[in-house]
Amino acid sequence: MNTTDVENYPGYPKGILGPEMMEDFRLQAERFGTDIRFGIATKVDFSVSPKKVWIDGEKLIEADSVILATGAEAKWLGLPSEQRLNGSGVSACAVCDGFFYRNSEVAIVGAGDTACEEAIYLSKLCTTVHMVVRRGEMRASKIMQDRVLKTPNIKVYWNSETDEVLGETVVEAVRLKNNQTGELTEIPVKGFFVAIGHQPNSGVFKDYITTDDQGYVTTVPGTAKTNVEGVFACGDLQDKIYRQAVTAAGTGCMAALESERWLSEQEG
Repeated sequence: MNTTDVENYPGYPKGILGPEMMEDFRLQAERFGTDIRFGIATKVDFSVSPKKVWIDGEKLIEADSVILATGAEAKWLGLPSEQRLNGSGVSACAVCDGFFYRNSEVAIVGAGDTACEEAIYLSKLCTTVHMVVRRGEMRASKIMQDRVLKTPNIKVYWNSETDEVLGETVVEAVRLKNNQTGELTEIPVKGFFVAIGHQPNSGVFKDYITTDDQGYVTTVPGTAKTNVEGVFACGDLQDKIYRQAVTAAGTGCMAALESERWLSEQEG
């Protein structure tokens, strides 16, 4: 719902806008009798059967089985210009949106393995990748750092942070601030990628569902099963590696099949 052009989802040869694709998904689900309701899950109780989910703090829904598909949100720098130009040159997914900046200069912020992976990916599409690192070193693994530093069209700006993303309707440049000297530098770019991590939307489940140290829901390998019987998790809520719509849909299918199987076993 928060993205613009989606080019890498099967079945859309000409691409499609994110909200339009979600509308297609909704209509298809309703065609098979899905009861779709809108609201925010604010509280759950998975210690009882049926499980309980409160919507918007007041509406209670009870269910024998629950599938968690609340996804993850990209972490942002907190700049007003970053949010204003989100989808107009600002992105949190190089693999999703890098294609739009082929043969252009781009900037990427981050210092971990994901930032390095995305910088290398962008380097294969873009003329120059300007990588902004807040400290004088990266958090990424040594092998990923070496790959970045050996890639000729990746230029690393150490001890620097983003002061502002520039442009009225689309990204035109990024202004960097050197943390040691205070010097400001403007770099003309067409794309600005933020790769400082994601925050899974798992907080409401934390009293019942096991998560890793980053908050991603832990599932039994090769399945969508959580530590609670009858509760399954799918998509970016439990996937911190691929984070693609198509892989999320695949694990959603797994969760649906496993939930159906689990319900059948309870009836049996």
